[in-house]
Amino acid sequence: QVQLAESGGGLVQAGGSLRLSCEASGASGWTLKWHAMGWFRQAPGKDRDFVAAINWRGDNTYYADSVKGRFTISRDNAKNTVYLQMNSLEPEDTAVYYCAKDRVELQTKVPVMASEFTSWGQGTQVTVSS
Repeated sequence: QVQLAESGGGLVQAGGSLRLSCEASGASGWTLKWHAMGWFRQAPGKDRDFVAAINWRGDNTYYADSVKGRFTISRDNAKNTVYLQMNSLEPEDTAVYYCAKDRVELQTKVPVMASEFTSWGQGTQVTVSS
């Protein structure tokens, strides 16, 4: 059983930055290095939306248009951790942010649909004040 734990959320002023972390843990020896990883977010009263994803090799990424140029997803397989660097934050970025791993190992594509991911974390709140 894989568990993902997000951290790094908080309250920040518009224009500020935060770095979210998603640490994976599981059975002894389990590693996320064969899996694409994704970040999603959910604002109150809205659906969970795709934010960013990275393939298992770490050489291909995909971003929602709303965060392109401001957010960067990266991974450190040695630490079993995925990051989301968020710069130039806007009040519209306020949401609970979730990470998840893909359902199928070693995919050549970068998954972007929520249905393609599993093992969701508990989420971390990001609040951007104007």
